Amino acid sequence: MEHMNFNGTAHFKKNELVSYLQSIGVRFGADINAYTSFDETVYQLSIPTENPELINKGLLVLEDWATGATLDPEEINKERGVVLEELRLGRGGEQRMRDKYFPKLLQGSQYAQRIPIGKKEILENFDRNSLLDFYETWYRPDLMALVVVGDVDVSAIEAKIKTEFSDIKAKRPMVERKVFPIPDTKGTIVDVETDKEAQVASTQIIYKKPPEKVKNQTELRQELVRQMHDGMLNLRLDEIRQSPNPPFVFAGAGFGPLFREKSSFGLFGASSPETIGSTVSTLLAEVRRAQLFGFTSGEFERQKQRYLTDLENRFKERDKSESGGFADLYVSNFLTQDPIAGIEFDYQFAKSVLPTITLSEINEVAKKATTEDNRAVIVTGPAKDDVKYPSEADLLGFLKTAESAQLKPYTETVGTEPLVKDLPVTAKITEEKTNTELGLTYWTLSNGVKVILKPTDFKEDQILMQGIAPGGLSLVSDEKAISGSSLSQFIGESGVKNLSKVDLDKILAGKKADLGIGISDTHEFVFGETTPKDLETMLQLAYLKLTSANFNKPEFDSFISKQKMFLPNLLNNPSAYFSNEVVKIMSQNNPRVFALPTLEQLDKVKFEDIQSIYKERFGDASGFTFTFGGNFDNEKIKPLILKYLGNLPGLKRNENWKDLGIRPPAGKLDKTIYKGVDQKSQVRITFTGATPFSQDESRDLSALGELLTIKLIEILREEKGGVYGVGASGGLSKLPYEKYTFTISFPCGPENVNSLIDAAMAEVAKLRNGQIEDKDIAKVKEARLVKLREDARTNNYWLNVIGGSVTQGTQLFTEVQAEARINSISKDALQNAAKKYLNPDTRIQIILMPEVRK
Repeated sequence: MEHMNFNGTAHFKKNELVSYLQSIGVRFGADINAYTSFDETVYQLSIPTENPELINKGLLVLEDWATGATLDPEEINKERGVVLEELRLGRGGEQRMRDKYFPKLLQGSQYAQRIPIGKKEILENFDRNSLLDFYETWYRPDLMALVVVGDVDVSAIEAKIKTEFSDIKAKRPMVERKVFPIPDTKGTIVDVETDKEAQVASTQIIYKKPPEKVKNQTELRQELVRQMHDGMLNLRLDEIRQSPNPPFVFAGAGFGPLFREKSSFGLFGASSPETIGSTVSTLLAEVRRAQLFGFTSGEFERQKQRYLTDLENRFKERDKSESGGFADLYVSNFLTQDPIAGIEFDYQFAKSVLPTITLSEINEVAKKATTEDNRAVIVTGPAKDDVKYPSEADLLGFLKTAESAQLKPYTETVGTEPLVKDLPVTAKITEEKTNTELGLTYWTLSNGVKVILKPTDFKEDQILMQGIAPGGLSLVSDEKAISGSSLSQFIGESGVKNLSKVDLDKILAGKKADLGIGISDTHEFVFGETTPKDLETMLQLAYLKLTSANFNKPEFDSFISKQKMFLPNLLNNPSAYFSNEVVKIMSQNNPRVFALPTLEQLDKVKFEDIQSIYKERFGDASGFTFTFGGNFDNEKIKPLILKYLGNLPGLKRNENWKDLGIRPPAGKLDKTIYKGVDQKSQVRITFTGATPFSQDESRDLSALGELLTIKLIEILREEKGGVYGVGASGGLSKLPYEKYTFTISFPCGPENVNSLIDAAMAEVAKLRNGQIEDKDIAKVKEARLVKLREDARTNNYWLNVIGGSVTQGTQLFTEVQAEARINSISKDALQNAAKKYLNPDTRIQIILMPEVRK
């Protein structure tokens, strides 16, 4: 029913709705969408508000969804295929295991039997009357809510809604909307399910509880107590995750809703099959440690600081919040009565109530988190001949042993010395220039570091930083390249100076100062996000990460242990396997291209190599260009930049990346990969090759991808019902050589692969022949203009385009210039791009097929 509301209503025949919305810049999937869950269907529509008539049209769309579906039999039969493809898309190892453990976890409940997507045989065979009965029975005013958030005149739109929606009447007599409880269960439910396509072993320990409904400030305060408990418990689990040889790759715990009529306290651990037993023991040990000894005052103070910092950030941004965030809150309030007092109340409430919450209250929550009844232990994981999973008796034994294990209280040490001691401010600005059109200021520091400043008022409490330097892994030897490919992840889990990551996180509690590094084949990167208040802390972290990263062998051992636990089973999933094979094919199996590392490759990742690569690639700051965007004043930020970035070592080596000669196959290539037991296929068609870089041609090829996506949705999805989703994208790049890339991709049934490829290539042929409709070009332009106006009010957008100018030398444009470039997209330019770049004789076609065709 949800799908059919996009396929014909009173005012929008057949597929006119999507076409009309695209014409006003609304993107299918991004701005117009819907979802159906266990208990609700929600429709979402984002439209530009500059023109009041568009708002009226938006309300007309909503009115049609509420009462005007036409349910044309021909369209129903087309849409069956789309929903069946959505069903097919969701199939796999995880779904098969879920289908087995859901009836046990939710025994006695309708939730165990009514998965929202439905059953294949019903989707294939239901008649129109069944759909009409559902629509007219359940789409009725007393079960509906309409939420409007945005740049609108509230009084006017309220009056319009009353006028247009008051006449909607229920088409059938009212039927009781039943509530389906999840019954309590005695003792412990245990279930172990495996599947050859599962990617990770996971352990869930679930304690079912009565639903938690927050209806007053007393209950809101208790919710805050539970959040404090969950935050501290999760930090303890994360500390274990970062220890040498941890039992799990990831773990989490907390209170929350299970379904509408049930809440839960749950524990989760992702591990290897071999460490399930120790995962269960460790999860339960930490819960019981909290129950026996409670949390420490230090943990509690840091958790309060973290919580208030997040609220303060949201409070300061309250006038810059996105409409969608508000709409989600109002929808949740309607569906489940979640309170929506607003960030002003939430912030003031937390500030006044947190000081009254005692550690003993939180420790009481810990004591009541677990129970002997209403407990379920669910284990899932990859089926392997050489791996034995714990039996039900084993798991019950783990639970019993955990209940009597000898435990000690949690202990910790927290550093008190400053992150960075006094630094001399000796750096100078040796060159300064400005671009008033773009609002940019350029500095060159005496150590060679370059700085680009873009002050904005987009966000009250946000400053972003991005550092880029040429070189990357292309300057690393073949022998050390595999170590270099793991560098970013390892440094992300490392501390600075003599501080571990755990120690550093404790020192940073209550501060918003995020700092990370990255490395590609051609560049090194530094990424940061902070607030005006914590800018100095973020710059201190940048200084320390580039001069005093903590290369700790136990942390490295922990990192490799988790990688070996997690990576080998990822390729069990056919989609992941296919993506991995595509990377290999597109690089012609070049040994310098690392997709998902094998165990043999992980054994070649060396601690000493990572350390030497890091010092080599990040040890000379003179090649870096740091860009700042956000709420700051250039003069006020200057002393901090000189102090921290100005003290980075500048060796002035004048390095650049090099082309390693990695190239895709030349000419036409057809490759079929066989993987998976489900009747699922994926198609990826790529056009690529060397070409001189042109920013205009890159724009045109990118626009061509958007236009082709519109046509493929019309043909492959709406007309043929052969896909759930399909997309095309393209562009030109300078790195590591000047090239173009254009890709068409979609999942589908194996039986439809050839016909859908033919249909897609027929659309490509039309583009090459100039069969391009003006209305489709207008849709692409309008969508781009709407997106530009949104993006150009974000700091991320400007850092991205400035980053492109740093790495590829692309020209920067003002918003007005960027709009003009969009408006200049023409039919001739799109046809020329299609003729030049989409040559069917050079396409690389890679298809995933199931191992056995049925």
